[in-house]
Amino acid sequence: MLDEPLTNHTDAEPYLVTAVISHVVKPGREQSYEAWFQGIAADARKFNGHLGVSTIRPQEHTHPEYVVILKFDCYNNLKNWLESDIRREWIERLQPLITRPEAIQTLTGLETWFTLPKKPMPVPPPRYKMAIVTWLGVFFTISLLNRLLVPLLAGLPKLLSSLIITGLTVVLLTYLIMPRLTQFFRKWLYPNL
Repeated sequence: MLDEPLTNHTDAEPYLVTAVISHVVKPGREQSYEAWFQGIAADARKFNGHLGVSTIRPQEHTHPEYVVILKFDCYNNLKNWLESDIRREWIERLQPLITRPEAIQTLTGLETWFTLPKKPMPVPPPRYKMAIVTWLGVFFTISLLNRLLVPLLAGLPKLLSSLIITGLTVVLLTYLIMPRLTQFFRKWLYPNL
């Protein structure tokens, strides 16, 4: 269940939302968990805005953690499911099968670029702030790569050159640029932290 709102969005601003839920299953209870998952997934499909559910099964039996990926068309529909009496009943049935309470993380997309190191994921910044910081990051990265790489890639076909530059842009944004911009703009992005 959600103890507090994860975002400040409303139905007036629809967007896809994904909940990532992890369950550590007690040894020997995997088959019961699989049956439980099939039942709760069938009930989730009946809820308004449900877009799909899947699970990632553990690779190692020494740490049997299942990750459930649940998609809805907007936050309010996801919240309705997570706080529903039907789901509450399913979670009660789950308790004998797991070693600790489930962990839920909700993602809407860009906010994964806006995490602060060594801090739990707070409420994502407003989308206009994420868009502005992303725009700055993309502008800086593409400008730099165009200056440095375009002369070196001049002999390649344009499509291949574009593929290389956009690939490097995504890698640099994900691992270098956005973490630094998020730190630099953290007081503006997260004024309450």
